[in-house]
Amino acid sequence: MAEKLKIELVTPYKKVLSEEVDEITASGALGEFGILPGHAPFLSSLKIGELSYKKDSSTFHLAVNWGYFEVAEDKVTVLVETAERADEIDLERAKIAMGLAEEELKKLTPEDKNFRTYEAALERALIRVQVAAKAAGK
Repeated sequence: MAEKLKIELVTPYKKVLSEEVDEITASGALGEFGILPGHAPFLSSLKIGELSYKKDSSTFHLAVNWGYFEVAEDKVTVLVETAERADEIDLERAKIAMGLAEEELKKLTPEDKNFRTYEAALERALIRVQVAAKAAGK
């Protein structure tokens, strides 16, 4: 059994992460899950949420948007639409986006064709605020 997991996190635009880590936690479509070295093969879809990993004694956080997570022989492959490290997120911009999405949602009903778009925008902004706050130590 390996003592580390190899994680490769990729978006359509770039490779965001390639590290040897101790533990990974992510938000799957059916709930949050954790992966340790030696985990059985596993495949899950990811929702908008946080992906965190522990390396040595440090924990790192990323905000991710929809994708897939696969574990095979202590290698984890994560394919997502977008991924931002906590220290790369502009907290004020994320708060503004959250406010704008909340205002738009107040004007719409769940039957409106734009409701899901603004609901997803609100969810993304909320996750970005939460992840950025962790980097800021708040």
